[in-house]
Amino acid sequence: MPRDPCPALPRRTLLQVLAASFSALALPRRAVAKEASSLERAALLALGGAVLPAELGEAGVGRVVGYFERWLAGYRAGAELLHGYGTAEVRRTGPSPAARWAAQLRQLDAGARKRYGTGFPALDPVRRRGLVAAALARQKLERIPAVAEARHISVALLAFFYQSPEAADLCYGARIERNACRPLGEGREQPRRL
Repeated sequence: MPRDPCPALPRRTLLQVLAASFSALALPRRAVAKEASSLERAALLALGGAVLPAELGEAGVGRVVGYFERWLAGYRAGAELLHGYGTAEVRRTGPSPAARWAAQLRQLDAGARKRYGTGFPALDPVRRRGLVAAALARQKLERIPAVAEARHISVALLAFFYQSPEAADLCYGARIERNACRPLGEGREQPRRL
């Protein structure tokens, strides 16, 4: 009986070789993704500093951007949405906007480099606002949309913030704490000033 030139590998050995191959292929992608992620994080913080209310300060902008990033990381396409009482229509979330928004952050950064010779995060807030305004100039904005429906990441970040209890408190200058459960005994008291 002639000897097989390609002897069969034991299943465990084959799986180990495949696992090592896939992890070796994934390493460069992870490095690129990490580099892109750090650019996007810096650009998103810079965007927040340009479009969110100045009253938040740097720490507040960082907090809102962090919550926004968590919301985006948890977004699931095709998830069932809440529906109104008495309606049988089941609505689902659309595709994730993450890739489109990341591309828009890169476009803002590329625009800053082309126009000012430096990245978007390094610009002062006035120049950042100018680049954002130019990016939004072609869009017809009549209202603040739902976060996931925003066509541009700057509008999505604003929509995310303005749906929050913190935004309502800031608008009224008082601790209203919208959507928070308070004891009934506090119902007659005026909200505390910020």
